[in-house]
Amino acid sequence: MLTVPNAISLARLACVPVFAVLIVGGRDGAALVVLLLAGVSDYVDGLLARRWDQVSRLGQLLDPAADRLYVTAALLGLGWRGVLPWWLVALVVVRELVLTVNVLVLRRRGLSSLPPHLLGKTATFVLLVALPLLLLAETADALAVVVRPLAWALVLWGTGLYWWAGVGYLWQTRRLVRGTGPHDG
Repeated sequence: MLTVPNAISLARLACVPVFAVLIVGGRDGAALVVLLLAGVSDYVDGLLARRWDQVSRLGQLLDPAADRLYVTAALLGLGWRGVLPWWLVALVVVRELVLTVNVLVLRRRGLSSLPPHLLGKTATFVLLVALPLLLLAETADALAVVVRPLAWALVLWGTGLYWWAGVGYLWQTRRLVRGTGPHDG
């Protein structure tokens, strides 16, 4: 259980509150550094887990949890500061709540949670690129004219993909609960 990749994931999770305090406090440069380090550590822990044959169930749970917590903390912090509108923040947070209930439904029926799929990973990746760009636009006025529109396009695209993936997870759950496999029929 305690492997180097899992230790890296745990360290990334431990930095979420630090990131949240920085972003709410308007310390965008420092928040950006923490977010970028979290992104690098996300890549490194996955690479090491595969290379050293240390892929574990714990790691498979920690990794997406950390990603979701960083996305949620960034959205809430940027919403709190008025950088993002609350309706957009609510779209992503409601999706997370719906999928949390979805996992509880699966577990209640004795099923495991669904494995991540490419669309969900892509949506998370797009948001994890868009949010640092929004932070960069807040810290670098000279770049803001170029970076802010790109960041907004990616935030909107990522949010759409996030919901599309969420609907896919709900559809898979529906099939599993009804007794057909996630890819049957």
